[in-house]
Amino acid sequence: MYFWDIFLAYKMNTFPKQEHLYGEKIITRLYEQGNVFMSYPFRVVYILAEENEGIPVRVMVSVPKKRFKLAVKRNKIKRLTREVYRLNKSEFVSFACINQLKIHIAFQYISNDIESFEVLSRKMKNTLQKLMHIFEEQQKQPDENA
Repeated sequence: MYFWDIFLAYKMNTFPKQEHLYGEKIITRLYEQGNVFMSYPFRVVYILAEENEGIPVRVMVSVPKKRFKLAVKRNKIKRLTREVYRLNKSEFVSFACINQLKIHIAFQYISNDIESFEVLSRKMKNTLQKLMHIFEEQQKQPDENA
C-alpha cells in the first residue's frame, strides 16, 4: 500500500502543496504534449505524468491577465477554482489511485465574467467526470488492440 493511499484516507478534503503543479519543465511539457478539451468556463490541459511519485493528481489554475486586468479579480477566481476542485476531487483522485495513474492537470479560466461558486462547482464536477471518462476510454483502447 502506498503512503499516498493512507494519506488520502485521512486528508481527502485538503489541497496540500504536494498536489499543486509547479516547475517550469513540468508545465512546459504539459502545454507542449498535453491533451486539451473545453468545459466552459474551463479550458483543461491534461497529461499522464512520467515521474514515479506517490501523488496521483497534480493541479494548477491559471486566469489570463488579458481578460481580468485587476489582480484582485484574478486571485478571487483562482481561489474559487481551487476550492471547488478541493471539494469535488475525492472521486477523481480515488479513480486515479485505483487505476494507478499519475495525472497533471491545468485549469485555465476562459470566461469573461466571474461565475458564482455554485456554477463553478457544478462545472468542475462535469469536468472531472469528463476526465474520468477520457481515461477510462484510453484504458479500454489498448485492451481492444491486443
